Amino acid sequence: MNAPIMKQIVIFASGKGTNTAHLIAYFQEHPIAQIKAVFCNNPHAGVVQVASQASIPVVFLEKHTFQHTLIYLDLLKQMHPDLIVLAGFLWKIPSSWIAAFPKRIINIHPALLPKFGGKGMYGNRVHQAVLQAGEKYSGITIHYVNEEYDAGDIIFQEKIEILADDTVETLAQKIHSLEYNRLPMVIAHLLQKTETECTSRLP
Repeated sequence: MNAPIMKQIVIFASGKGTNTAHLIAYFQEHPIAQIKAVFCNNPHAGVVQVASQASIPVVFLEKHTFQHTLIYLDLLKQMHPDLIVLAGFLWKIPSSWIAAFPKRIINIHPALLPKFGGKGMYGNRVHQAVLQAGEKYSGITIHYVNEEYDAGDIIFQEKIEILADDTVETLAQKIHSLEYNRLPMVIAHLLQKTETECTSRLP
């Protein structure tokens, strides 16, 4: 009996690369998929070192080329990714990319969408807004990417309670912990699904 074909993941990231590091570790332990490449728009980002230490190639993105040509898209197509994961990637994905990879580009957002999403809402900006709004809960949302910021169909959400003494820093720590635990599992589930209908629950 032939061994199953290894699934291919491409990650887009702009920052420290902590989610990327956890994805690398998860799929080393659960070899149903491998990280094919990391696309990054910041040559000084921590994710570059994370990828390099794992011998994963990094593609550096120049903004005008990314937004106005098909050069990077053609390169991505040659990699034949089964899933494209935005893990702290701050640029809007062009519509041509979404058309080329329908229901194969996902993003993780550090709040319970549709609240606290949109352009400029990332990282501690989100947590600050959540606390200022007096929310009782926050959490993570993993969703498909469409032409609008944080507006694609929701795949998975999980919430956590916000305590009276929570700060931006403590809330960020809780959200990061949830991301590190859940994102790899949701990706594994998506890659193992045979149907195309999205799910809101882990198996």
